Amino acid sequence: MIKEHDRIVLTVDLPDYQLRAGDVGTVVHIYRTGEAYEVEFFTLDGQTLDVVTVEAAQARPVRSTEVLHARALT
Repeated sequence: MIKEHDRIVLTVDLPDYQLRAGDVGTVVHIYRTGEAYEVEFFTLDGQTLDVVTVEAAQARPVRSTEVLHARALT
């Protein structure tokens, strides 16, 4: 179960926000017992890129065996 302040991984691209599947964000609010999340996405230097509402099917929890990966915004 995803909770507030957990990191999540996008499972789909969100081109309107320059976000791609695999990008990592932090949950700042949970809607309707987990049907959707308000997620803040950051650049690696800590600047907020955007805060986006993400449906539960568009995100998954971070796994302990994963490593972060950097990419430039286009």
